[in-house]
Amino acid sequence: MIEVDNLTKEFGDKTALDGVTFTIGGGSVFGLVGSNGAGKSTFLRTCAGIYFPDGGKILVDGGEPFEHSEVKSKICFIPDYPYFLPQATLTDMAKFYAGIYPKWDGKRFEDLCKLFPVGKKERISNFSKGMQRQAALICAFSAHPEYLLMDEIFDGLDPVMRQLLKKLISEEVSGHGMTVIIASHNLRELEDLCDHVGLFHKGGILFEKDIDALRLGVSKVQAAFRPMPDKSAFEPLEILQWGTHGSLLNLVVRGGQEETMKKLESLHPLFAEALPLTLEEVFISEMEVAGYDINNILS
Repeated sequence: MIEVDNLTKEFGDKTALDGVTFTIGGGSVFGLVGSNGAGKSTFLRTCAGIYFPDGGKILVDGGEPFEHSEVKSKICFIPDYPYFLPQATLTDMAKFYAGIYPKWDGKRFEDLCKLFPVGKKERISNFSKGMQRQAALICAFSAHPEYLLMDEIFDGLDPVMRQLLKKLISEEVSGHGMTVIIASHNLRELEDLCDHVGLFHKGGILFEKDIDALRLGVSKVQAAFRPMPDKSAFEPLEILQWGTHGSLLNLVVRGGQEETMKKLESLHPLFAEALPLTLEEVFISEMEVAGYDINNILS
């Protein structure tokens, strides 16, 4: 379990994390989403023990990760730009990881090298961005960490490799109870994989929810009216997004689908229907409520 309590991290006069508090349960896949500069990468680095908190605390299985090798040995972090030893090959990195992680599995390493199309004896610095990510993943999964932290891991991976990564994550979580945290702007990939998601914005966390509960708490509806009622008629609904095209009304509303449709039907539409809501649509709606939308950015 990862416990985050009033976590603060500052860089000069910039506050990257501002009193963040939430919990990540064990054996789960947690997605970190949010605006650029929201603090996602800083959170991962603090969780991995790279940064020391300026306030509050972060505990991994009850221990602070910063400068605690026993806690750090449970954690593997793949940053947006993975680090490798200068001039190293995958074989060199395997020896390096084996000296750090007590659960290093040489057979797992060999098996993963067959799954991912990268050369063990080639210099990693000559690899493409996607191949370097694959090299980092081979090392990470071979180390058998209890906590795997990844920053924009899908960036640079082709569709086949993305599917392979999701399969490996699912196997580790279900088979070994691994906890995985992924920071990404690729919401479509997270939607398929995560069971919980946290929305970061301006150094804080707007919410942390089970992804199914999140979808149940926000509804997308479409209805037709003739004539179109005044917007004030929809005040019983907590509207996150409003859009009209002629007699057609599109809404994203906070609240359950059944309750939303009941309120909408009371206005006697020509027709009304609930539509599936994607994680990206939830993200955009919540960010607009927080004042982060294209109209505000350009105004």
